[in-house]
Amino acid sequence: MAVTSDYVLPCGRDVEEVWEAIDLSDEHMRSCPHCAAVRESLLVLRAATDELVREEVEPPFDLVSRVMAAVRADVRRSDVVPLPGDGLARISTRAVAAVLRYAADGVDGVRARACRVEEAPESTVSDPVIEVELSIAITAGLVTHQAYDEVRRRVLAAASARIGVRLARLDLVVADVLEG
Repeated sequence: MAVTSDYVLPCGRDVEEVWEAIDLSDEHMRSCPHCAAVRESLLVLRAATDELVREEVEPPFDLVSRVMAAVRADVRRSDVVPLPGDGLARISTRAVAAVLRYAADGVDGVRARACRVEEAPESTVSDPVIEVELSIAITAGLVTHQAYDEVRRRVLAAASARIGVRLARLDLVVADVLEG
């Protein structure tokens, strides 16, 4: 198993080299405090991984019925908005909401809550447009007017760059104020 890492130790070796030679410690690894520390950490990681692999996990008795219920619910989902192109591709409003909430969560002191997404009246096949109402919780004393502007900027950018739709309206609703 190769660990991809660009982390070079002060001695010049990188973590991947230590991992590949973990069972074949040479003189350098035995005497170098950096390699020895990384080797010890990797041995702990390997032991924990081995323990998890040996652990017998019993799936919940209703796992299949829960998965099938989720699949059926997804098939029935009718709340979708069009994607740019020939008009055949559509995306669920839940998926759009998840992307937009994630974008808002990137602003310090802001936590996205509910997100309602609807296709805007002016939306066309060639120019899909959405309207969004995003409820947020803010941390008292940490959020400024610039933070609201940053939320708007990030949500607008996510709608355009990540989903490919234009945002006609974004209503931000402060639903909760958290203690700092």
